[in-house]
Amino acid sequence: MESGRGETWWSRPCGGREVLVLALPLVVSMGSWSLMNFVDRMFLLWYSTPAMAAALPAGMLYFTLICFPLGVATYVNTFVAQYEGAQRPERIGAVVWQGMRIGLYVAPLLLATVPLAPAVFRLAGHDPQLAPLEVIYYQVLCFGAAAQVMAGAMSSFFSGRGQTGVVMAVDCSAALLNVVLDYAWIFGHWGLPALGIEGAAWATVVSLWSRVLLYGCIMLRPTLREKYRLIAGRRFDAALMRRLLRYGGPNGLQLLIEVAAFAVFILLIGRLGETAMAATTLAFNVNSVAWVPMMGMGIAMTTMVGQQLGRDCPRLAARATWTSFCLTQAYLSVMAALYVLVPDLFLMGHAWRTAPEQFARLRDVTVVLLRFVAVYSLFDAMNVVFVGAIKGAGDMRFILATSTIMSPLPVLAAWAGIRYWGWGLTWCWVVITAWVCALGLVYLARFLQGRWRQMRVIEPLLVAEEVTG
Repeated sequence: MESGRGETWWSRPCGGREVLVLALPLVVSMGSWSLMNFVDRMFLLWYSTPAMAAALPAGMLYFTLICFPLGVATYVNTFVAQYEGAQRPERIGAVVWQGMRIGLYVAPLLLATVPLAPAVFRLAGHDPQLAPLEVIYYQVLCFGAAAQVMAGAMSSFFSGRGQTGVVMAVDCSAALLNVVLDYAWIFGHWGLPALGIEGAAWATVVSLWSRVLLYGCIMLRPTLREKYRLIAGRRFDAALMRRLLRYGGPNGLQLLIEVAAFAVFILLIGRLGETAMAATTLAFNVNSVAWVPMMGMGIAMTTMVGQQLGRDCPRLAARATWTSFCLTQAYLSVMAALYVLVPDLFLMGHAWRTAPEQFARLRDVTVVLLRFVAVYSLFDAMNVVFVGAIKGAGDMRFILATSTIMSPLPVLAAWAGIRYWGWGLTWCWVVITAWVCALGLVYLARFLQGRWRQMRVIEPLLVAEEVTG
């Protein structure tokens, strides 16, 4: 039975309580990384404005280059969820290992880009004061690329089975370590050198590898190792790797296209000067406090939809999605109101150890940008929830096609406005706001169309066995 008498929105299957039990640890987990980045940027602003301004474009370039392998590795979550729903635990270890292998394959490729970084940032035409800082930040981050991809696959082993508390514990521990090392390595405490932006990058690298170590220790527990074949499944499985690339590849490409477009967009803003770049970095940093935790809700939707479709229960998958949308929209609406009504609440930490005359101009520009954030936050709820839901079904071709068509538009519009009409920062933020809103409406329409209800990523025979068993 999918529902019964006396059940409420809160207590029914895939209702508010069930969604929150699964999603809250993931929200806290993503929130810990959001808080970590927030503190990281705040420390860098205390250290120097150019250091904070340089962190965003350099970090975006690094993240752009790992998007494809990371997108494939994290799509392991959908496979794990559907295998779990179909009661085939012996397949889970093998798919997790295929995802981890991708991290090992990508490491030498990322490290090979390290010598190219000076030329890339020089061609971007940024302020000569920013470019050297961008280079060193990017180069150091590359040493954590393999860890980030591997940890993405390893976390999927837990999140895909609904053990989101483990993900929360590991990620919060790694994020706390990052914050402590940030303080020590940026400013030079406890015997460590004061490395500024380089220290912030090394803190991130160490925390990324700590995630791999922690997840690995938990996965080696005998009960998990035997049930999910976490040792036996370590061998390369060509058929399963092809299946992971078939569905996870579009996920990686979609992430790559969107992040690459955003990275180019950020590089364009960098041409508008240090204040424009610093204010944009600060606005996105503030927004990350609200938006990044909601990525945990998206992962939860991928898991719940995948599990219910593995059980051949699309009705419950839809119910979980709408429940999640209501919760996400309520949260982001509150945050949007706070951005408009009390923006200084989010800027106090950044202003604390910054010269008042230096921060005043930055604050005035950032307050305006937060109004744009407030508008598009309401549509970001659609992006987070409905993309997570259709990913859980395997509808990656549509997501990839949407990203391919729509992602170049904000870059072209921003470039044309700056190049031909002399429009500045406000125009760029109008463009990015319109883009986020349009994406939200597109993914809502796709979910309502309902084709995702018949989709699966695991072998069809496994679903049939569960339904008829």
